[in-house]
Amino acid sequence: MERPRCWSWLPRVCFLCLPLCLANFASRDCFPAEPSAKVNLIFILADDLGWSDTTLFGTTRLYQTPNLERLARRGVVFTRAYAASPLCSPTRASILTGMHPARVGITAPTCHLPQVMLRPTVRPAAAPAEKAVVVESATRLDTQYVTLAEHLKAAGYATAFFGKWHLGREPYSPLEQGFDVDVPHWFGPGPAGSYVAPWKFPAFRERAPGEHIEDRMGDEAVAWLESQKGRPFFLNYWQFSVHAPFDAKRELIEKYRERIDPNSPQRCPTYAAMVQSLDENVGKILDAVDRLGLSRNTAIIFFSDNGGNMYNQVDGTFPTSNAPLRGGKATVYEGGIRVPAVVVWPGLTEPDTRSDALIQSTDFYPTILSLLGLPPTPNQAVDGKDISPALRGENFDRGPIFTYFPHSPKVPDSLPPSAVVHRGDWKLIRVFFGGENGAHSYQLYNLKADLGESRDIASERPDLVRELDDLITAFLNETGAVLPRANPRYDPNATPRTSNAPNPAG
Repeated sequence: MERPRCWSWLPRVCFLCLPLCLANFASRDCFPAEPSAKVNLIFILADDLGWSDTTLFGTTRLYQTPNLERLARRGVVFTRAYAASPLCSPTRASILTGMHPARVGITAPTCHLPQVMLRPTVRPAAAPAEKAVVVESATRLDTQYVTLAEHLKAAGYATAFFGKWHLGREPYSPLEQGFDVDVPHWFGPGPAGSYVAPWKFPAFRERAPGEHIEDRMGDEAVAWLESQKGRPFFLNYWQFSVHAPFDAKRELIEKYRERIDPNSPQRCPTYAAMVQSLDENVGKILDAVDRLGLSRNTAIIFFSDNGGNMYNQVDGTFPTSNAPLRGGKATVYEGGIRVPAVVVWPGLTEPDTRSDALIQSTDFYPTILSLLGLPPTPNQAVDGKDISPALRGENFDRGPIFTYFPHSPKVPDSLPPSAVVHRGDWKLIRVFFGGENGAHSYQLYNLKADLGESRDIASERPDLVRELDDLITAFLNETGAVLPRANPRYDPNATPRTSNAPNPAG
């Protein structure tokens, strides 16, 4: 498929005038759009929302997500869904391209930085206390890749992006990656300045003092839906919530402050308020789909880009807890990569069902193309698998999934540069050069018996470690991953580097 090479002037400037234009579309005089012959697609992506941050799995008593439950009753909830990375930008790239971060080269959330790097490199050196020299991530989603938006746009779909991008500044913004509309046209890792106005977006202003950015993004997305008038559409609503900066509506913070159990690991009223705003705007999208008569031919996917944040300080505590999972954002333990996922596909998914099929964010690209009857992109590798059998409720084994994280953030439960394979109930973690004399070290877990990864049984199953590690090696070779290297300056007596304020931007 030939990439679109140009766009009209209107999409490129629409982010400046869209708030005024869409206000007219949102009026009471707007007529409901008629269903199109093609299936519409809405992809809602939460930012940093952990597996235990919703009421879908019975893991929280604090957070309230009735609209996610409402969405779940329409389709299938995946209990073993994985982000391709424990940080945001790599997962976002995997959704749009179907390719693994190891192949794309975006393995860290550095896409807001000024420096343009389309390919990763290995840093020239590491501190003496580090066993591995880490990888420097690419900082832009290369426009040579045909994105999901470009595919659907070429098939006649209207395409729009609302919320957090974090895959590159212009000329790598959504407007150069297949989207007709991009609001608020912001490259940063979080909302500009604050969730609650006044904001600091260069060309996007609040309608009233104290406006919440998630409420505004929900309104803008709904207004755009109302404007389509029967044209098939692809709406990406990638929420800013619940990423830092940690702030929320004052009345919601006070609401949850009264409900805090100081003995619970989830005891941050600000974060709970942020979760509620996220959920309310999922409900806003569902209300619009129903009101516009689009529910019978509109697929909706809800996903999160990585696990919940367990290292920043908010309200005198951590933002959240991913328990019973171990770890969180920026770690390759389950709390960093296992995420909530709901898929509603009319005529395919059975309402109010659950699946324990293993799936990953890379799988959405080939699945969507398959279900929409669109051909794959010639000469573009796809690492994801078509999971439509799992959507139909059939027994489905997509094979192993991999996580590649060649970085060493100093956060609780983080590891040095690592690679992970999940196969069935087994999970193997390879820590590059983590053993003696430059050898790798390993952790092996049976997640069915030990969801919290509390018992490493690598020493008991060396045969299985070798078998699974061979899968990791083959994966890294096949994707052409840029690998960390052993640190020639390593000194076991050196003082390890520490950080009092870890803050991976993703």
